Amino acid sequence: MYESFFGLTGKPFQLNPDPSFFFGSRGHKRAFAYLEYGLYQNEGFIVITGEIGAGKTTIVRSLLEQLDSSKVVAAQLVSTQLQADDMLRAVGTAFGLPVRSVDKAVLLASLEAFLCQLTVDKKRALLIVDEAQNLAPGAVEELRMLSNFQLGDQALLQSFLVGQPELRAMMQGPQMQQLRQRVIASYHLGPLDKSETQAYIEHRLKHVDWKGDPRFDAACFDLVHALTGGIPRRINTLCNRLLLATFLAERHVVEADDVQTIAREIGEEMGSEGPLAQVTVIGGGNDPSGEGLHPARIDSAVWHRHFNQIEERIDRLERTVGGAVDLLHHLLHPDKASTSKPATPPRKR
Repeated sequence: MYESFFGLTGKPFQLNPDPSFFFGSRGHKRAFAYLEYGLYQNEGFIVITGEIGAGKTTIVRSLLEQLDSSKVVAAQLVSTQLQADDMLRAVGTAFGLPVRSVDKAVLLASLEAFLCQLTVDKKRALLIVDEAQNLAPGAVEELRMLSNFQLGDQALLQSFLVGQPELRAMMQGPQMQQLRQRVIASYHLGPLDKSETQAYIEHRLKHVDWKGDPRFDAACFDLVHALTGGIPRRINTLCNRLLLATFLAERHVVEADDVQTIAREIGEEMGSEGPLAQVTVIGGGNDPSGEGLHPARIDSAVWHRHFNQIEERIDRLERTVGGAVDLLHHLLHPDKASTSKPATPPRKR
């Protein structure tokens, strides 16, 4: 609604992960480098964890866009609430193999034959498992067993495990000892700091040809960081509503008071019993010192809790839609193996 009013060429703060908006913070660059390192090693597991909305999916999709499909055959699992037997079928489906009405032995043989043929064709197989914290122990063990497939001294399958912080705790369990021995690198993606939050907001705006309209008062950026904890998806949610409210008010400046107001509105919509945050903007009418912003005055725990609730709903919806698209594709094209790109097509985010 507001794009033409501000002279923008697109939505700067959409929630769906879009690799074209990739922002190279220190953490995101490091996570991306770990994935590239894993591809170079061509074996074992790479583990990437981070909070909901931290940007894990965007990093993975940015990497996938750079892959040479003539050399790397990538498949992606999004729905991971699977038991052991379901895991093998999901992997087979992701690589486009017929998995109906076959027993486990036949399925394993088919997977091994498929992976061997890729190697003969001088290609590599990459499996990306998203939301890996939801995997049952038996399903994880099946993934580990698949990593045993070799042709000579060359591993036939490499896997990236991507998930929320619970995945880190799960990996430390005694039943994961054998899998840990196959992990060649792991990284936890943290939030953006204050300066990165401002740079992130400006980066997304400039990507849609922002020319300074609307203008953000300097205090807005620290306040956005304090309220969102530096989590990119939370920043997108808040800033999208800020631009909408500014447009509806027919204004061209975003002030700190606007950030507080919109944050409280979002909190109330999510069921907050009271104000979302008690924020003091120094230099305003309630503080004579005029020194600046005190983010420590923000009751951000409520904000984070409600954001997590809506983020989990979005994630569940994305996984459901992705699974439906996958199923429809295989029903319409049962004989086609989608081996040149991830099984779940990127949804613009």
